[in-house]
Parts: sequence; structure tokens; C-alpha cells
Amino acid sequence: MTTAAYRDDANKIVILNPKGGCGKTTLATNLASYFALRGPPPTLIDTDPIGYTTRWLERRPPDRAEIIGISIDELAPRRGWPFNRPRESGAVIIDTPAALRQREIAELTHDADCILIPILPSAFDVQATAQFIARLLQLTDFERPVAVVANRTRQNTRSLAVLLQILHGFETPTIAVLRDSQNYVHAAERGLGIYELPYHRVKHDIEAMEPIVDWLDQLLVKTLQPGLMSRFNPLPKMLSSSST
Repeated sequence: MTTAAYRDDANKIVILNPKGGCGKTTLATNLASYFALRGPPPTLIDTDPIGYTTRWLERRPPDRAEIIGISIDELAPRRGWPFNRPRESGAVIIDTPAALRQREIAELTHDADCILIPILPSAFDVQATAQFIARLLQLTDFERPVAVVANRTRQNTRSLAVLLQILHGFETPTIAVLRDSQNYVHAAERGLGIYELPYHRVKHDIEAMEPIVDWLDQLLVKTLQPGLMSRFNPLPKMLSSSST
């Protein structure tokens, strides 16, 4: 896994898909958990009125690595977008609602460094997402890196094989395939990410998430200065949290 220092001016990650139930919140919260362990504290912004991400943060134990949470109610006084990130914060991860209008998509992706699109292995989801990606690329003038994450998949199934075959023809890369794992559910119930569960239970899920982190690092990386490797390597903190 790439270990790298984050640039303060390049770390806005938008999790986007107008299709509901595709795992945007799961991806957003687990990335936030990872970056919290790596440091500095990430900012997790919940723009969904339903507030699943906000409730996840409310369940998060106070002794865990810090995540700065901002709910949709808190965004209104800040006069919306573009959003100014807190000082000395790390990655800014934005969880978005379903059924967004074009204007809302434009606002949420303003000045984004990258966009992640989770997709489920169903014919309807693939068709809807393909059409959305085409509109998104035009809306952002092809200037924002966009990647697809296949979510809640089951190995050795026809649905996964068909999904990967279709995704291979997309204009955007498919950077990871996440399995349909109860570990995400168990972690979410406690306000945690899979990186904060015992490693022997989540080894395969962490391995599946690694390509996402590596892809983000390639986009957001700054030349690593000597002596910073241990600061940005989350493994010691992961192993520490896994033993609790």
C-alpha cells in the first residue's frame, strides 16, 4: 500500500451516485476511518437529509481516531459551496444523497480532486450508472478523475462476471471490487470502519479496499519527505485497534 503525505490543497473526495442504496455511506465512512488512523483528522461531510453518515459519527466511540463531522444542517449557515475545509484537516470526504439534480451535482463536485462511484452488480444499477457517468464527465468537462467501485459483490457468481465485463467497457476505471461482507455492517453499528476491527476478521476486506487508497494516493500525493514514513503508515494504529 502506498504511504504518502497529503497535500492540504488537494484532498476533496466526493462519493457520488444518484442511485440510492449503492453503498455511498459505507464507502465514505470506511475511507474516513482509514484516513483518521493515518492522520491528520479527515472531515466527513454528510449532504444527505436522511443523515446516515451523521448517525454513524454519533455512534463513534470518543476514544477512537478523530473524524471531523459536518451534517447537512451545519452546511446551511456556511452558505453552501465551495466549502472551506477546517484548518489543519486532512482528507475531505463528501457523502451525497440519491436523486441529485444537475445543479446540485455541479456544486458538490466543484473543486473536487476526485469522484468515486460505487455500483451494485445488477442490470438496473449498471445501466443507470453508465448513463450517469456519461452526464457527469460532460458536466465536469472531463477534468475530474472519476473511478468506479464495484460494491457488495459475491465471488464466483454470474452477476459479478457480467458486471466486470460491462465495467471493462466504461470510460472510467473500475479500481476495486468490494465483497458483500457483514464486517461492514458490524463496523457501522459501532461507528467504526473495517480498519478498526480485529485484523484477522477483516483481512480480506482490507485487501479489497487497498486499491482505492492507492488510487487516491496517486492523485493526492505529495513528494514524501524523509522521516515521514512512520507518520503516514496506518498499520501500527490498525494493529493496535485490532487488539482491543
